Amino acid sequence: MKFKTSLLAAVALAAASVAATAAETTAMSPQAQRGRYLVRTSGCNDCHTPGYAPQAGQVDEKLWLTGDALGWKGPWGTTYATNLRLLLNGMSEQQWLNHARTMQPRPPMPWFNVRAMNDEDLKAIYAFVKTLGPAGTAAPAYVAPGQPTSGPVVQFLP
Repeated sequence: MKFKTSLLAAVALAAASVAATAAETTAMSPQAQRGRYLVRTSGCNDCHTPGYAPQAGQVDEKLWLTGDALGWKGPWGTTYATNLRLLLNGMSEQQWLNHARTMQPRPPMPWFNVRAMNDEDLKAIYAFVKTLGPAGTAAPAYVAPGQPTSGPVVQFLP
């Protein structure tokens, strides 16, 4: 009986969580909803959300785009995925558009894909990230080639 009660409580909690997420999504503006879709399908979370790819995308949305301490090491040195929630929190929409159009960060960031987005898509991403609000800490700083790193890295061979 105790197991059945625990199971029912777990199911009820999961259902409430799904309902809350659905309510939050529908409470977003259509523009922010579009941004959420783009963030999810354009691969932003793959690097900028800790554990997203290894957990097959099953990461709480409150952690989305908070950056990651996983390093990407190659001939360019070691880079880390930026905390986009902190970055965009400090920008106006126009500053974000300018940044997205001119940035050229080190690998493996596919900056050319961001530049290929139209203004409406970039504004939608901005609107969604702003609904999430600032969270997390800044990603580790870039490490020059040949310098030691701490923490895990994905090693690209030359």
